[in-house]
Amino acid sequence: MMKVTLQEIMEMLNIWENIHVLKTNQEVLIHDFVHDSWGRSRNYNVDSNKPINTAVLDKEQLEERIRANQLLLNTAVPAMEDIYNITENSGFCIALADRDGVILKIIGSPKELRFTSVGNFIEGAIWSEEIMGTNAVGTVLAIDKPIHIFGYEHYCKCACLSTCSAAPIHNENNEIIGVLDLTGPYVNVHAHTLGMVMAAVRAIERKLKLNIVYNEVKLANLEKEAIMESISEGLIAIDKNGQIKRMNKQANDILEIASNDIVSNFKDFIPQDNTYIKEILRSNKPVYGETVSLKTFTGKTKKFIMNVTPLKKEENIDGYVIILHEMHNVLRKIIRARNNITFDTLIGESSNFKFALNQAKMASQAESNILLMGESGVGKDLFAQAIHNEGYRKKETFFALNCGALPRELISSELFGYDEGAFTGARKGGNPGKFELADKGTLFLDEIGEMPLDLQASLLRVLEEKTIIRLGGREFIPIDVRIISATNKDLHDEMAKHNFRQDLFFRIGVMTISIPPLRERKEDIPIFTEYFIKNISSKLGKNVTKIDPKVMDIFINHNWPGNIRELSNVIERAINMAQGNTITMDLLPPSLNNHTSADSIPIWDKSPTKDNVEEQLIRNYLVKFNNNKSEVAKALNVSRSCLYRRMVRYGINV
Repeated sequence: MMKVTLQEIMEMLNIWENIHVLKTNQEVLIHDFVHDSWGRSRNYNVDSNKPINTAVLDKEQLEERIRANQLLLNTAVPAMEDIYNITENSGFCIALADRDGVILKIIGSPKELRFTSVGNFIEGAIWSEEIMGTNAVGTVLAIDKPIHIFGYEHYCKCACLSTCSAAPIHNENNEIIGVLDLTGPYVNVHAHTLGMVMAAVRAIERKLKLNIVYNEVKLANLEKEAIMESISEGLIAIDKNGQIKRMNKQANDILEIASNDIVSNFKDFIPQDNTYIKEILRSNKPVYGETVSLKTFTGKTKKFIMNVTPLKKEENIDGYVIILHEMHNVLRKIIRARNNITFDTLIGESSNFKFALNQAKMASQAESNILLMGESGVGKDLFAQAIHNEGYRKKETFFALNCGALPRELISSELFGYDEGAFTGARKGGNPGKFELADKGTLFLDEIGEMPLDLQASLLRVLEEKTIIRLGGREFIPIDVRIISATNKDLHDEMAKHNFRQDLFFRIGVMTISIPPLRERKEDIPIFTEYFIKNISSKLGKNVTKIDPKVMDIFINHNWPGNIRELSNVIERAINMAQGNTITMDLLPPSLNNHTSADSIPIWDKSPTKDNVEEQLIRNYLVKFNNNKSEVAKALNVSRSCLYRRMVRYGINV
């Protein structure tokens, strides 16, 4: 480092005076950009004779600037320290300014810092052209180019003893965010200082870009992590050799992996005798919705629905993404009873219906198996769904199987499932049966009276042992299923004919509920009629709101062998054919018109109620039995005294 002598100081001050005050030609080189900057400085009314820069931020203002430029500082300071280590003892300080010309950081020795502080080139000072005229920091901000300002080129006299090399720092949008400056005594001027500053600026800008890329990658990784953890299914990423690269928390939970457990290869979760999963991974093809068995970390066997997506790089397989859906959770979501079917939605006011409903309510709060008995069309399936929805298993799976709708050869595989190779055409990987699918939930076996005797024995074993074995399998699979059975047959008669096992009857019929046919609950017919008219009309987009009293009279007197289902079909047929807003006689099917009674006394000239239905029944039966009150009481299932009281209430005189 060269020491500035008094003579050298005086020489530079004289040159500056001659150029800026006396305006004499000193025959020194003045660059065009310097002349331009002097012009701007004059326009800014900068005082060239100011002894010091007085535009200095206070401590709080500087701290606020530093916080606003923290990324720039974090990136530039290491580069500034590198330059200082290279130029140590050369007399130069390294300074960083922000986009407004505020000096944020200066690095130098105490002696070098004393030199720069003479004109207040210090941290917090503003060195823009508007404040200090031509200077390296301010002029770089003005023209956006690397420059060198030497001694007398400075507009202000207090800065004329220095030489400065500076270059702009740009962000990713090519906007100036700061200036890097190398400042020292003018006698230490060197041709390479500007090149050094420019090289450091390029390094800073590259680092800023890398920091942006790093942050983008970091954000992308955080997003991927968040996506992985937000997925309710287990997600596992493996390489082509099966090594586990990533697992989300759900995968750890369903595979029973604790936080301190060490797992490395997905193959550790594949049972040794299960070649199907290995074939899936070797096929290098996407697989969706395959049912598989996997071992958990604790050694249990669980059923999953698995999706496999190969990760391809050009034509090569780099790995796979595996998504595991727990069979139990999937079925719980997609195979449930209709949530809107509850005891409150089951229609009826008759005493025998209410008796059956109360039995069902009590049964829903128990865990015993239930047998629903009743003719076809009385709503046994709705009772089963209501019992499930009101019981302890309401959040679990509700699965239904109609034992009378499947060939006997298929019922066994539908109930118990099968393993791969169990029979010709068996699906690879096997297939779970309804007992597995309904695990933790309810299995509704409709028309159980149609089940073949050999399967009745198998069902009895499952109910007693609470385990199943798939067809062609060897593994005992525990199940926790509540059975609700239904039949339209007289099972006592079937047992007498040896068509139904007595021991199975006692197993499935711990709680037996008889649902009355529609002909035994005639007072509910107007209620059903009103309900079906309202709902079916809405569904079909029709404006049918009324019913001819004669039609209601026919409904009351019909025996309804198809029960509620038949009534619904008759009303839907009539609504489809109706031209107006009323269901009339001509819209009824011939089977009902043929049973019209000439002696019936229609009274429904308004919406039917329980009382006027009861009155109509009494009047009709009195006509039917020729005023024989004993027969009428018997038909209505009431005592003669009760019949008399009701006749008095309705003003019926015979």
